Amino acid sequence: MYQKIRSLVESQKFQNFIMGLIILNGITMGLETSKSFAADYHTFFELFNAAVVTIFTIEIIMRIYIHRVSFFKDPWSLFDFTIVAISLVPAGAGYEIFRVLRVLRLFRIITVVPQMRKIIAALLSVIPGIISIAGLLTLFFYIFAIMSTQLYGEKFPEWFGTLGESFYTLFQIMTLESWSMGIVRPIMEVYPLAWTFFIPFIFMATFIIVNLIIAIVVDAMNEMNANEEEHIIEEFHASEDATKDEIKALRSDIRELKELVSSMKA
Repeated sequence: MYQKIRSLVESQKFQNFIMGLIILNGITMGLETSKSFAADYHTFFELFNAAVVTIFTIEIIMRIYIHRVSFFKDPWSLFDFTIVAISLVPAGAGYEIFRVLRVLRLFRIITVVPQMRKIIAALLSVIPGIISIAGLLTLFFYIFAIMSTQLYGEKFPEWFGTLGESFYTLFQIMTLESWSMGIVRPIMEVYPLAWTFFIPFIFMATFIIVNLIIAIVVDAMNEMNANEEEHIIEEFHASEDATKDEIKALRSDIRELKELVSSMKA
C-alpha cells in the first residue's frame, strides 16, 4: 500500500494533474471576479472550489504519509501545507480575509514546476546582497528627498511639499513613469537648472543601483547552473567509476572460469 501511494504521488502524471488543476482553478478564480459569471455559475464555482480543496488536502495527507517527519523539514512542503491549511479555514463572518487569501493556492504551481523553484531559490540566496543594495538605495533616496523638498517644496508642494511626498515623487521618477513631461519639465519652467538635480538622480538610481540588483540575481542563477552542471559531472564520473569496477569484476570472474575450465580439462 505504501509503495503504491508513493509511486502515485511521485509519478509525473500525478504532478501534471495537480499542475493542471492549479491552472484551472486560477482560471475559475479569474472568472469569479466577473459579476455576471459569478451570478450565473455561483453554484458551480463553489462546488469546484470545494473539490479542489478536497483534492489538495488528500494530496497533502498522502505526502505526509509517505515522507512522515521529513515532510515538515522541507520548506516547499511546508509552503504547500500552509496554503492548503488557509484554504480549509471557513470564510464565514470575521474570516472574509481567508476567502481572499485562497487565491494563494495559485502559488502552489511554483512547487510543481522545477524551473520556478530554481528562480525562487536564486532570489532567496541573494537576499543579503539585495538588502545591502536596498539600504544604499534608501540612503540615496533620503538624501535626495531632503534636497528636493528644500529646493522645490515651496513652488511645487504637491510633489515635494513634505519628505514623504518627495520620496514618492522620486520613486515615480526612478521608474521613468511620466518623469520628463509630467514632473521635470514643469519644474524646469521655474528652475531652468533643475535637470542638474534629476539627471544624476535617474542615472544613479535607475541605471546603476537597480541594475545592481538584477546583476546579483543573474549571478546567483549562473552560480546555481554551474553547481548543477558540476553535480551532473560528478554523478557521471561516479557512474563511470562504478562501471569500471563492474567490468573489472566481470574480467576477474571470467579469468576464474577459464582457470576452472583449464583445471577440469587437465
